[in-house]
Amino acid sequence: MGKFEPDTTAGSGILNLSRRTFLRGSGGLALGIFFAPLLRGGDALAAGGPFAPNAFVRIGSDGSVTILAKHVEMGQGSYTGLATLLAEELDADWSQVKVEGAPANAALYNNLAFGPMQGTGGSSAMANSYEQMRKAGASARAMLVAAAAEQWKVPVQEISVSKGVVSHAASGRKTGFGELAEAAARQPVPGEVKLKSPKDFTLIGQERLSRKDSADKTDGSAMFTQDFKLPGMLVAVVAYPPRFGGVPSSVDASKAKAVPGVVEVVEFKDTPHGRAGVAVLAKNTWAARQGRDALVVQWDESKAFKLGSDEIFARYREAAGKQGLIASKQGDIAAALAQPAKLIEADYEFPYLAHAAMEPMNCLVKLTPGQCDVWNGEQFQTVDQMAIAKYLGIPVEKVSLTQLYAGGSFGRRANPHSDYLLDAVAIARAAQAKGHEVPVKLVLTREDDTHAGYFRPAYLHRAVLALDSEGKLQGWQQRVVGQSILKGTAFEGALVKEGIDHTSVEGVSNLSYEVPNLQVELHTPEDIGVPVQWWRSVGHTHTAFAVETLIDQAATTAGKDPYEYRHGLLGKHPRHLGALELAAQRAGWNQPLMPGAEGEKRGRGIAVHESFGSFVAQVAEVTVKPDGSFKVDRVVCAVDCGLAINPDVIRAQMEGGIGYGLAAALHGAITLKDGVVEQSNFHDFQVLRINEMPAVEVHIVPSDNAPTGVGEPGVPPIAPAVANALHAAVGQRIYTLPFPPQVKV
Repeated sequence: MGKFEPDTTAGSGILNLSRRTFLRGSGGLALGIFFAPLLRGGDALAAGGPFAPNAFVRIGSDGSVTILAKHVEMGQGSYTGLATLLAEELDADWSQVKVEGAPANAALYNNLAFGPMQGTGGSSAMANSYEQMRKAGASARAMLVAAAAEQWKVPVQEISVSKGVVSHAASGRKTGFGELAEAAARQPVPGEVKLKSPKDFTLIGQERLSRKDSADKTDGSAMFTQDFKLPGMLVAVVAYPPRFGGVPSSVDASKAKAVPGVVEVVEFKDTPHGRAGVAVLAKNTWAARQGRDALVVQWDESKAFKLGSDEIFARYREAAGKQGLIASKQGDIAAALAQPAKLIEADYEFPYLAHAAMEPMNCLVKLTPGQCDVWNGEQFQTVDQMAIAKYLGIPVEKVSLTQLYAGGSFGRRANPHSDYLLDAVAIARAAQAKGHEVPVKLVLTREDDTHAGYFRPAYLHRAVLALDSEGKLQGWQQRVVGQSILKGTAFEGALVKEGIDHTSVEGVSNLSYEVPNLQVELHTPEDIGVPVQWWRSVGHTHTAFAVETLIDQAATTAGKDPYEYRHGLLGKHPRHLGALELAAQRAGWNQPLMPGAEGEKRGRGIAVHESFGSFVAQVAEVTVKPDGSFKVDRVVCAVDCGLAINPDVIRAQMEGGIGYGLAAALHGAITLKDGVVEQSNFHDFQVLRINEMPAVEVHIVPSDNAPTGVGEPGVPPIAPAVANALHAAVGQRIYTLPFPPQVKV
């Protein structure tokens, strides 16, 4: 797959969709917010169609407001946030607002944070859409007001809009959006619009604004990929090779075909990401799974990856003994480490991690001559369109993606190799070759999803810190060893510079703590054949743990309070300080902890970290029992994510991030033995149980800054905050995740 360099001229690839065709096909006036000058008069309103002043909103004759979300809703609240932004400037009635997933079209639904591509990730949805969606709403409002002014023959300045009603106070006239829709469509799209001052917001920042996906998910009408069916559809379940890089050498499908409901068995092995498999197609998922389990497959593993986790980390430790590529450097680290008053040395190990989304990977594909239609919880529209088009040899605009709800992702559905989508397309094509011209839904079981990859890479960190006689930080050297998630992808050109994968060292290469001598190095082994990709909060998942436990160890080595020590090193970072101070204050940092039961020890730890433009501090409280087992009792979280669009969603995302990060800290590890993944389901890759979830308080730092992300920034601080709390309780430092089930008392 090539880099994202789509040609915007007529007849080109991803941006080739004719704007005039899009206008006619929408049944209303529809154009990208930046394509407004292309509109000519009133030729863009189909008879009886909705008023669609831009690509993001349609207003029906019944007054309903449909907002098209360019970002997938996978539980993070993007549908609600995007709707809030647009409805705010439109002055819509929130009860009449509904949200639909936008089609795949980078020309109209480009993620402004990513460049010329449509996709969701990096906690970018609100940040990149903040002005765009507000302008879309303001443009629609202006056209409605202009239509009313024309009808009533009054100045536009005298017209007001509130909760979907357009009014003229002097004459007492008022009307709903629906009654004005046809007339508004004939108005010119304004080139410039004035946006509201934050003091005038009625929806943005509202404490309890009902989520737009809650009702559907409560009554069961929400449509996930697993729910979606097409006439004649077959379900595919795949036997993947037990080792990465294996391919089928022989297949005995006789027993599989004898399973009632099984229709066909096909092989695929020519996908661009290199994964092969044997798919059983059946009339339902259960029959497909039973058929898959009845297959007898011999695998050619001559090129398969066969190392185990122990061997991988042995190689990583060897690499850490040598200087790596320089990711960040200031001062003279060799001089700082030569004769320190105090020296801290630590090796950290972080295992592979599965994403473990509640809805495992799945995808519905319909192939017709020269066309591919996909229904999916679609997270990476442009990447997937390009990959599928290249694989099938068809124009990109002939790949249609319909965005459904996704049951979680944590990065997995935004696969830079489009792995499971290409698997589905390959299976559908193989089925057609055997005469089955039907839609195919690929369904990965939990075991398939866990075994087949992709994972958060395993990492090893080797750190050395130098302190002077007063305990001041003088030197910081950190070597990171781990696979790149970007090499070999379309993102390599932008995010891998001079061999440095930025995502491997983010969070430490840009260290916020003031230190005169810093050197961060990276080793990226290229002979490890485990498929990897980003995982929720990406590199910050491991760098934050190392940095925040190291700075805590520096504080205690210096005989300083961990909060005060951090505070003294963050003078140039006021937003870090703001989150740190609020979390410590609300947690009662300077007050003693309530004692536990007899024989129990209690501790409190703190961590602060910036990721995706947001600043999060967390204070964790733990109780350690006499046998060394422990429980996280309470977490106080402070977040500065700029202007709070939906405070309740922000709190929910912080709570969810804490639970997700805590699951990884307590339990999460994908391990390999002789190249075979040892985990399979939630019994041995455990997510957080409800009895393990601590009491969580979330406090939002008031801010007038532009909004930033909240889907990922809650994850990085929780593991180091808990590790620091355990040290405060029993004096034990933890350098390997997940935590041991029992600590030394």
